[in-house]
Parts: sequence; C-alpha cells; structure tokens
Amino acid sequence: MDFQAVLNDITTEVTPLLGAGGQVASYIPALARVSPLQFGIALRTCDGQEASAGDSAKPFSIQSMSKVFSLTLAVRSLGDTLWERMGREPSGSPFNSLVQLETERGIPRNPFINAGAIAVADRLLTLGDAKSDILALLSSLCGETVAIDPEVAQSEADTGFRNAALANFMKGFGTLDNPVDKVLDVYFNQCAIRMSCVQLARAAGYLCRDGVHPYGGAQVISEAQVRRINALMLTCGTYDAAGEFAFRIGLPCKSGVGGGIVAVVPDTLSLCVWSPALDKTGNSQLGKMALELFATKTGLSIF
Repeated sequence: MDFQAVLNDITTEVTPLLGAGGQVASYIPALARVSPLQFGIALRTCDGQEASAGDSAKPFSIQSMSKVFSLTLAVRSLGDTLWERMGREPSGSPFNSLVQLETERGIPRNPFINAGAIAVADRLLTLGDAKSDILALLSSLCGETVAIDPEVAQSEADTGFRNAALANFMKGFGTLDNPVDKVLDVYFNQCAIRMSCVQLARAAGYLCRDGVHPYGGAQVISEAQVRRINALMLTCGTYDAAGEFAFRIGLPCKSGVGGGIVAVVPDTLSLCVWSPALDKTGNSQLGKMALELFATKTGLSIF
C-alpha cells in the first residue's frame, strides 16, 4: 500500500477545514496561544517504512499522550501490582472528574484519566527519577532527544488547580505514597514534553510490534503487556469519546489536549496526527476526522 499517497490525500481533504471549528485548549495559557491553523500526520510501519505530510515535523505539547509511555514504564517495573492503585474501566466522565473519584474512594477508574496518570506518576517516583526516566524512554523509542517545554510545564503548574485537588483527594485515601507537590511536578512536566508527529509515530512503534523496540530487537515490555495497553487505549484513550472512536475508527488511540492523537494498527504500523483545535470532548477535531479517513481509505481496523 502506498501510505505516502494516503497521507497526502488526507492532508488535501483536511487542510481546507483548518479554522472552521473547534477551540484550542485555552484553560492552559501556554496552549491558548497555539495557532489552530496547523495539521500534521505521520506513520511508521513495523518494518521501518515511514510516511508523513503537513506539519508532521513541528513539535507540539504531547499532554495526555504521555500517559501511554508513563504507563509503559510502570507496567514494565511493577507488573500487575500497579492495578492495586487504579482500575481498567472506561470512566464515562470528564478526564478531570472529582465526583467519580470521590464515589470510588480515591481509586482512579483507569490510568488515562488525569487521576489515573497522577497515580502512575506516584508509582514512578517510588521507582526512581520519574521525569528523567520518561524522557529517556521517549528519546530511545524515537531515536532523537526529546525535552520538556518549561513554559508549558509552568503554565500547567500555575493553573492546575483541579489536578491538585485530584492529587490531594487521592493522598487522603492513601492512593499516593509520595508528597503531592512532587507527584504533580512529574505529571505537569510529562504533559509538557514536546514532540512531532514523526517522533511520536516512531516512539509508539513498540505498540504495534508486540513490545519490541522500534529500532532493534530489545523487548520494551512483554507481548501481553502491549495487548493490555492497546486495549486500554481503545476503551479509555480518548476521554469519554472512546466509544465513538472505536465505532468510527476502530483502532487503539490516545489523545492529548495539545491536539495530538496516536493510533496503533497491531502488527502493521503506528500513526500520529496533530491539529490543535479540539472538539467538545477534548480531542482534536480534524485529527479525529483524519483518522476516520485513514481507516476508510486503508481498510485497516482491529475489527
């Protein structure tokens, strides 16, 4: 299949719609200044072929897409004991819901909502230098050095009142072991990592290769652990729109409010799309459209 032609066609169809709807994540000041008039898409196949189009080389704030990689580190070191601190079910609620967390006595519904990712950050702190470990993993996976955007990290910290409430609430129930400020520092900084579509498509390569590193034979995590992460991406990876993504796209996806979405076709390829304007569920409006076009044009789906 000529994937470059597919991505070119998608970009041609999507680009005229830039600016026609959606809003950037204005509740984070550093993201509010990002132009919505941008679109990029890139993929990497299991055998190393790459294709990209649009603004695919431009770095952006990966935000909640980072949760896939922090979860990878946690399951690699902790295995099934990680699930003593969080569940594996779709939330059906906004990603920063306090109500659900109170009802369930400080145990996050899954690792991809904010409370769950904060709990994962706590586990990584217990294991070592969490921020450095996440950066090292991402740099290794994409074959380039990636970094944290300090302006975005500070903006997250200055305005992250709901995340602080979630963390303090979990601390009160004993879900977190480490000091709240240290846990939030990890979480805010991982969300502020900057990467491009090309880098993220490469980095997610282990998810379509049964856990094998995109650039070698080393096992990043086990085949069974990859299946579980992909399952969580399908059911929980796009906030409370996961059912719609499964229905329309049929691929495991993980989105972020920076406008990026990473998708996985097991045993075939990993894909990343980016456009900053978000729909009402916090997912990239044109990114979702592009992924649906990709599934339609290629016939690729897990179903």
